[in-house]
Amino acid sequence: MRFSTALSSALLLGASAVYASDVIDLTADNFDSIVSKEPLIMVEFFAPWCGHCKALAPEYEKAATELLAKTIKIAKVDCVDHGELCGQHGVTGYPSLKVFRNGTPTDYGGPRKADGIVSYMTKQALPAVNDVTVANHDEFKVADKVVLVAYLATPTDAPAAVYSGVAEAHRDDYMFGLSTDPAVAAAAGVVPPAIVLYKKFDEGRVDFPAAGIKDTSDAVLTKFVVGNAMPLMDEVSGENYPMYAQSGLPLAYLFLDPSAEGKQAAIDAIKPVAIEHKGSINFVWIDAVKFVDHAKSLNVQTDSFPRFVITDMSSGLKYPLPVTPDTAAVEEYVNKFIAGKLEPSLKSAPIPEKNDEPVTVVVGDEYAKIVLDETKDVFVEFYAPWCGHCKRLAPIYEELGQHFAYAKDKLVIAKMDATENDLPPTNQFKITGFPTIKMRPAGSSVFIDYEGDRSLESMIEFINTNVNNEIGKPPAAETTSEPEHTSTQASPAETAESGAHDEL
Repeated sequence: MRFSTALSSALLLGASAVYASDVIDLTADNFDSIVSKEPLIMVEFFAPWCGHCKALAPEYEKAATELLAKTIKIAKVDCVDHGELCGQHGVTGYPSLKVFRNGTPTDYGGPRKADGIVSYMTKQALPAVNDVTVANHDEFKVADKVVLVAYLATPTDAPAAVYSGVAEAHRDDYMFGLSTDPAVAAAAGVVPPAIVLYKKFDEGRVDFPAAGIKDTSDAVLTKFVVGNAMPLMDEVSGENYPMYAQSGLPLAYLFLDPSAEGKQAAIDAIKPVAIEHKGSINFVWIDAVKFVDHAKSLNVQTDSFPRFVITDMSSGLKYPLPVTPDTAAVEEYVNKFIAGKLEPSLKSAPIPEKNDEPVTVVVGDEYAKIVLDETKDVFVEFYAPWCGHCKRLAPIYEELGQHFAYAKDKLVIAKMDATENDLPPTNQFKITGFPTIKMRPAGSSVFIDYEGDRSLESMIEFINTNVNNEIGKPPAAETTSEPEHTSTQASPAETAESGAHDEL
């Protein structure tokens, strides 16, 4: 199938109604009739008071307009007016973006800028591997930020099977094409078999090494793709952070004050190290003023900048450079990291002098003593002080501790400030959002995710279902009255407040 025709024929406009904007307004009455008949459609579930939804709105409109020209639809649902509909689709936070393919939804966790949404939906509308011809070769090479083209003598020549597998696995991330036309290979300046990665940044083009291309493996080709698809020393933000997190490679940050003199000089000093380790470690720079909380979470000193830190994305371990970064210091530090000769930085708040409240406070230095004590059932919340959802949960969580206070010798209701305390390197999970709530039954080393609603009744039921110790019942009958609002959504005030703390 030709690239130019694949996009136009992949989707057909299925509704004849005229809308005030290019974003379709969905309601309980028209949701199924519109969404179910679309081969591909993105739906935003939002609340009018939500600050993040307001920030997304102009980008979403822009994406809708661009995608409409490609016959790809974008829609939205107001969850204040249609709360039951949103509940039916498992919406627990705003905005929630879902991509429906023939009525079947998947969560969208990609960028929330127009170009990111357009790029993602465009790739979804195409096959994993597109036919590239003389007519569309030049167009296809620049169709997205990262595009790969395999130039082969026949569709079945090696490494066609490996290439197709990698393309299928990464169809959400990059565009893949294949050509068997000798004229196309000549135009690219290659001799089949060849694979070329085209990108709209850095050097613009990277050729897969010719030696061994016929015998390449999924792992080798994937490393080539992922390693070369990341911009060198790009600025990282909430928009592109998921791309780095999903790459699986360690991430090295250079924290900078963007308004200070010497910003570019600091980036240029690190760039030679970034080039040397390209494909093994991703190097980025980050706004240290805007993301100061993130710097603190990585145990980076925030008294002055620039600062440098390496994070192991698979384990969550952090390795902050203790001196001001320059080329020599960073090069030595990165080499030690690769050789496994660095010790991770582990942070702990002071051990509380008294810790006899219904909710036990856990700090890093006592994590094993309290949370991993297999003689007790443990229900633990990992939170951030600035997190609106955590603040909303706090009084309910205190009630939970009071409810089970009678069984404190067998059941621990605990909480840990994850911004001030690190988990041990051997921990079986890492914190990826707040609040994170886990339970470890007595006698077990396995943690169970708590994924219920954040109401007192629901948490009590979950604990009673999963405890291994005999905790009995409260000494006197209790009437559990829940706060009027137990929704997991942040209020308008919380949304506004959280805007002061930018997160990755």
